[in-house]
Amino acid sequence: MDRETLLVELVDDAGDAAGSCSVAEAHEAPGRLHRAFSVMLIDPDGRMLLQRRAAVKTRFALRWANSCCGHPAPGQDPLAAARDRMADELGVDVDIELRDIGAFVYQASDAATARVEYEWDHVLVGTVTDLALDPDPAEVAECGWVAPADLKSAMDSDPDSYTPWLPPVLELLAGQASHHVG
Repeated sequence: MDRETLLVELVDDAGDAAGSCSVAEAHEAPGRLHRAFSVMLIDPDGRMLLQRRAAVKTRFALRWANSCCGHPAPGQDPLAAARDRMADELGVDVDIELRDIGAFVYQASDAATARVEYEWDHVLVGTVTDLALDPDPAEVAECGWVAPADLKSAMDSDPDSYTPWLPPVLELLAGQASHHVG
């Protein structure tokens, strides 16, 4: 299946549905604001699962990103879309409980492909134990678990190895964690 032909939900500045277009069209410069999701899976020790995007990706190939990301179809719940995508991309159990901790908007151009990300990105978090991964090599080059402090250090020293949406995902995650202390 050519994922570039799938439909995404366009949104307005308030995040409300405003039509649809193909993935490819949404990512043509200057980009069209559309709904997306970013999943971060966390183990009991607080380590986060990252994936390095496959070389064939049309946007930000071979860069490290959150555990899984994608686009819900028009009208599809982002949580349901994320569960489906985790199964397709990572080969993981779709029964992982995910929580929506907020959304952010970002726009970033990929110099290598001239494609543009302009997304209303829902951040979804799940806690996992004994996770068996079977990633699709057409989607994922590799996966790895990383402690937040180690990730921050790595991103500070080599920011171009990471996707542009990973920092705001981590910011939302950090803010969500601080609200649940005590």
